Amino acid sequence: MSPAPSSASGGAGLAVRIIAPFAAAYFLSLFFRSINALIAPDLVGELRLGPEDLGLLTSMYFLTFALFQLPLGALLDRFGARRVQGTLVAVAAIGACVIAVGHDLVTVAIGRALVGLGFAGGLMSAYKQMADWFPPARLPLLNGLFLGFGSLGAVVATAPAEMIVGTVGWRGLMLMGGGAALLAAIALWLVVPERPRVAAPVPIARQLRELFTVIYRDRLFWRVAPMTLLGFASGSAIQTLWAGPWLRDVAGFARPDVATQLMIMALALSLGSALGGVIAEALRRFGIGTLAVAGGAAVLFMLAELGIVLEWVSGSAALWAVFGATFNVITLTYAALSQHFGPAFAGRANTGMNLLSGSGAFLLQYAIGGIIGLWPRTAEGGYDPQGYQVAFAVLLGLQVLAFAWFLLAPTRKA
Repeated sequence: MSPAPSSASGGAGLAVRIIAPFAAAYFLSLFFRSINALIAPDLVGELRLGPEDLGLLTSMYFLTFALFQLPLGALLDRFGARRVQGTLVAVAAIGACVIAVGHDLVTVAIGRALVGLGFAGGLMSAYKQMADWFPPARLPLLNGLFLGFGSLGAVVATAPAEMIVGTVGWRGLMLMGGGAALLAAIALWLVVPERPRVAAPVPIARQLRELFTVIYRDRLFWRVAPMTLLGFASGSAIQTLWAGPWLRDVAGFARPDVATQLMIMALALSLGSALGGVIAEALRRFGIGTLAVAGGAAVLFMLAELGIVLEWVSGSAALWAVFGATFNVITLTYAALSQHFGPAFAGRANTGMNLLSGSGAFLLQYAIGGIIGLWPRTAEGGYDPQGYQVAFAVLLGLQVLAFAWFLLAPTRKA
């Protein structure tokens, strides 16, 4: 493993060039991933969507995001994070423009799918980049800080975006986001340094084969996979869409208050993601591993969900803040997998996990809409609160089972 950039020629300046363009792209990925929670009323009104349609439209991001994970790990390992991410983010810029000009469900869904494809490498390319340049012991801290910064994109997708929508409309907002994505793609190509190769790249066919023969046959991977999948998928499905309608239909918030509440949750998401890495780094010195931190976050996340389902405090900012602060911390399991498999397999290990998590987010976000659609609309035109309660309770039950597996499953390699 090469030394950290801080000790290499270029020092802090080189470290910024290595990470900053990836951070900007991940920031935008969280913005686009989260924006439908805010503009859902606009989409429903203009495109005449039911809850199933809204869930399907929004989940298209996760569908293409997940499907591209199979080739992504191999592409990252062969061509490097800079080239792969720079190309993908340009695709996201095109998708944002398609959304902006779309006037029917199919067109907007295609644009949403292109955005999901374009940001499919947002997290994994950065993890690969940091695994290539930094010592393994530093990865939990770096990954956590990276998650924290990127999660600020979800913050911008709330009250700040609401102000922009009030001026230029949601279509204008999409065009602005597309322009920002294009700038990020250019920065990735022109600013990020090329990592010198120390060995010939493994053929792509072999890399894909080893995803199934090495990564997917590892018992530690399957110990953490259900908890990671369901934690990330449940949190993402709700935070990026259904939290907004829930605050409107169950808590009875007006649109400005919904935007404010979403911003509180997004701020908690950013802070929690960053602190998760810091806490993991601090506890590592006392012999407490990264997986223990991820498991603790899963417990807090499930408790917050339980409070929301049971409506301990209707519309509680505190419960939604805990919800936002904890679910992304569960993905510290990615850092543990990078350490477990080493740099040669880090890209494939993390994208292999992302394939499962992204697929889960697609299915759960769509399924929530399907469950909510089983109840008739309320007199006010919203969705029945009981539909939300049942849908969220199903997610919680699945997570409890996954956490039990995490505690009880063997960890020895197959």
